Amino acid sequence: MQIDFHHATTYVVARDAGFSHPEADIIAYAAQYVDDATSTGTVRFDNRAVYNRISSAHKMLDPRNTEELANHYVWMSFHFLPGNGGLSSEQNPDGSFIDKIVCTPNSPIAQEMVRDAILEKHRPYGLHRLGITMHVYADTWAHQGFAGVLHNINEVDDAKETSKSGIFKKTLGGILSNFLDDAIPPLGHGRALAFPDMPFLQWQYLDGRGKLIPRNNPADFIEAAEQMCKAMRRYQLGDPTAAVTGLTAATRTQIESMFAEIVFEDGEKRHQKWLDAIRKGVFTVCGKVDLDDYFSRGNDSWKADALGTSFDMPVYPYQSHFLESHWKHFHDAIQAHRFNVVYNILPKYGICAA
Repeated sequence: MQIDFHHATTYVVARDAGFSHPEADIIAYAAQYVDDATSTGTVRFDNRAVYNRISSAHKMLDPRNTEELANHYVWMSFHFLPGNGGLSSEQNPDGSFIDKIVCTPNSPIAQEMVRDAILEKHRPYGLHRLGITMHVYADTWAHQGFAGVLHNINEVDDAKETSKSGIFKKTLGGILSNFLDDAIPPLGHGRALAFPDMPFLQWQYLDGRGKLIPRNNPADFIEAAEQMCKAMRRYQLGDPTAAVTGLTAATRTQIESMFAEIVFEDGEKRHQKWLDAIRKGVFTVCGKVDLDDYFSRGNDSWKADALGTSFDMPVYPYQSHFLESHWKHFHDAIQAHRFNVVYNILPKYGICAA
C-alpha cells in the first residue's frame, strides 16, 4: 500500500473507530512514516545527549536491499510480516522455511502483533505504535503471497489486469518487462512494482512456482480497513478480545467509492484526492476537517520539530521538547514493535528473523 491508504485511509478509519482528529492525525502520520523512516544510527546533540534510532524502511532500489541481513531487519518486521501459512504456533505450513515467512492476511501472527499494541497503549508512544501496527497489519493484505527476503517465490510473470481501469495502455507484463531482470531483485513485491498497492486494481500473475494468482485489490483493501477499524475500537477499550463492530455502513461505502473512483498510478496523486475529500467533508464521520498535508521531511515534519531540521547532521542542537516529540515517540515505538515481533512473537512460530 502507498501513502493514499497508509495516511489518508488510515485517518478516516481511525475517525470511524472513535478517535478524535488530533489522535487520528498521529496514528495516520505514524502509519505512513513507516515507509519514510530510512535513516538509522546514533543521533548526537550539542549537549552530549545521544539517541539511537533504527530505520523501518529502505527504498526499493537501495543497494542495502540485496543484503540478506537488511532484508530481515526491515522487511519482515515492518512490510512483509511472516504469516506461517495462516496457521497457529503449534502448526507448520507444507513446504520449507520460506513458506513460513510468506505474508498472509490477518494471520495469527498479525493478530498477536495487534493484541500487543493494544496491551501497550499506556506507553507515551501508544498512538504512534498503533499507527505503525496498522501499517504492518494493512500490508498483510496488500503484500500477501510475497516474502521479505530475496527468494524466487517473489517472482512475478505474465501479470495482467483483470479490471478495466483504462490507465494501462499495455499489459502489466509489458510494463514489468521494462523494469525486471537485474534491475529489481525478487525481494517482497518489488518484481510486481506497485500493482499490489493500487486500491482500484484487479490483476493476476504467475508466481515463482508457476501458480496463477488472482488479486482483487479493492476487496483486499476494504477488508484491511474493516479489520483495522475493529483493532482500533479494541485499542480504545484496552481489550484485544472485545466484541466490536467494524466500519459503519456510511464510511465503508464512502471508502469503497474512493477506491473505485480515484484511478491514478501515482500514489501521491491519489493521496491528494483523498485529502481533498476529507477536507470537503466527503466522509460523514470526519465532517469538514483541515487535515494537514503529510511531510516526512522539511520544516513541517516530525523530524524537523524534534531536531530543529530534517537534514541529517553530525550534531543537532538539543530541543527542550525532544523527549516528548512525535519523532522521538515514533522511533521509540518502531524499536518496541520490532523487538516484540522478532524476539517475542515470531520465535513462537519457529521463525528466526534476526
